[in-house]
Amino acid sequence: MSTPTESFSDSYAQARAKFLQAAGNAGLALTCYPLDLPGVDGEALAIDAAWQGPRDAQRVLLVSSGVHGVEGYCGSGAQTALLGDAAWMAAVEQAGVAVLYLHALNPHGFSHTRRVTQENVDLNRNFQDFSRPLPANPAYCKLHPRLLPPIWPPTLGNRLAILGLILTQGLRRLQTAISGGQYERPDGLFFGGSAPSWSNLTLRRVLREQLGQARRLAWLDLHTGLGKSGDCERMFMGTRGQAEGYARANRWWGQRTALMHLGSASSVSADLTGLLWVTASQECPQAEFTGMYMEFGTQPLLEVMHALRGDHWLHLHAEAPAALKSEIKQRLRKAFYVETPQWQQAVLTEVRQAALQALDGLSC
Repeated sequence: MSTPTESFSDSYAQARAKFLQAAGNAGLALTCYPLDLPGVDGEALAIDAAWQGPRDAQRVLLVSSGVHGVEGYCGSGAQTALLGDAAWMAAVEQAGVAVLYLHALNPHGFSHTRRVTQENVDLNRNFQDFSRPLPANPAYCKLHPRLLPPIWPPTLGNRLAILGLILTQGLRRLQTAISGGQYERPDGLFFGGSAPSWSNLTLRRVLREQLGQARRLAWLDLHTGLGKSGDCERMFMGTRGQAEGYARANRWWGQRTALMHLGSASSVSADLTGLLWVTASQECPQAEFTGMYMEFGTQPLLEVMHALRGDHWLHLHAEAPAALKSEIKQRLRKAFYVETPQWQQAVLTEVRQAALQALDGLSC
């Protein structure tokens, strides 16, 4: 008999195979949106959509994974576990709600152990109106040369310079400057892009094709990398001005503590721009939308940032020795995925609870 944590995988190819098999075993309708680029081992890449429930359902729960590539290890495992959970499947049927599972929104990053897309774009900063001036982030531009030094690992002088910035400016201020999103340096960290990425355009296509009939839409988007290992922060998909949607999301998911707004003083996340949730209202304007980001903690923030810096340095230095490449990739994976049964089980428990709460909310 398999254990719940066996839904997790060691690679994108294995994760995709497990997801497709679980969806097929459950008799769900599958739609593949292929990316015409190879995976790290030559495997096919795609965003896969599995539909559970009536096709004409007006109440739909969307569960998505892999927006940030390497974070897909967590999200894919949770999706596959739901598909193999008989009690969950029965609860969906009883509620009369449809569920759309979107697997690996950034398949290239997932396969190649990167957080960004094949365009070096942070997908969750890419949902901007590119016909208008993009947000400026001069604080990041000043930091860029120090974040991505000429050699890796960083020299003692570089490490001391970063430490000095933390001591003088504060870690929170630096986190906001670095991770808030920037549009000036295509080679840099948290680059939001200069045009919609393939994943952006494909997600919009999926929403138009799959959710045109929806009148009430809930969305759970699964992330990792911020917060204490094993903890989950629940964050509102929306702005502080959306009082009605925020109140509804808290009725559904805020029983233990109110949902965080991204960038609030007590949130593990910085204030961000160009977020994917805007597609819900843009592509499904007929639907009442209620959404939540789920952020699972992994490693301390400075370790996560160091791993990201190393990965972006490697992207700029393809000539790096094989041993260094391997070390950087392993460090990045560990920064976003904790391969212990305890951490995996905590993820499955939290996602299952939030999904059941969404069913209740949609049924009211």
